[in-house]
Amino acid sequence: MVVLVARGLFDVPVLAPEGQGAWGGVGTVAYAVGAALVALAATGLLHLLLISTPRAKSFFVSIMLLVTAIAVVIPLGLDAERGARFATAAGNLLIGLVITSTLSGVAGAAVRAGRPVR
Repeated sequence: MVVLVARGLFDVPVLAPEGQGAWGGVGTVAYAVGAALVALAATGLLHLLLISTPRAKSFFVSIMLLVTAIAVVIPLGLDAERGARFATAAGNLLIGLVITSTLSGVAGAAVRAGRPVR
């Protein structure tokens, strides 16, 4: 969605081939697959935290916000066009916040109050 808005509406070369985007030759499909893999890894992390950590939800949110901050800062430091860097950083921020909020809601529904996690 972010790639479509940035490319279609604002004509910003986000993730464009031939080094025009902040990620060089990475295409939209690879970016989407990468986001899916990050979501899957975050789900695994949440599961491990739920079975082993007290206050797992807040610990998970803290970890994910740090990972999201790193994913936002990395494109800003690359040697690319300013619009491409900011659009990629905004896309990474949006993806990170969506994954964090969705899985945080799932964690809240997965644990019953007063019952230990097994």
